[in-house]
Amino acid sequence: QVHLLESGGGLVQAGGSLRLLCAASGRTLDACAMGWFRQTPGKEREFVASISWGAGSAYYGDSVEGRFTISRDNMNKNTVHLLMNSLQPEDTAVYFCAARIGVAHKLHVSEWEYWGQGTQVTVSS
Repeated sequence: QVHLLESGGGLVQAGGSLRLLCAASGRTLDACAMGWFRQTPGKEREFVASISWGAGSAYYGDSVEGRFTISRDNMNKNTVHLLMNSLQPEDTAVYFCAARIGVAHKLHVSEWEYWGQGTQVTVSS
């Protein structure tokens, strides 16, 4: 079993920045891609970003491209960061960390095997 724990959420003003962290533990995560999704009440969970095991490839959703950066800790590949810049009220959501065996370029919830509990990000206008 893989356990994912998110941290770093909170309240920020529009235009500000936040950094989310996801720490994975449990069974070996060799060759695991990791990613972030977000969800608001009444809407489907939306792909935000993902990164390959070796951190050589990163992918972003259209709404965050150019503002968010996903990265993997060089010393501990089981830790992933999401740096969110130029935050807007529409970025307000619960952000979920996810992991999967295999490639990172998977945009659908059903393609990801492991999930964290989520962390709330609120952007005020």
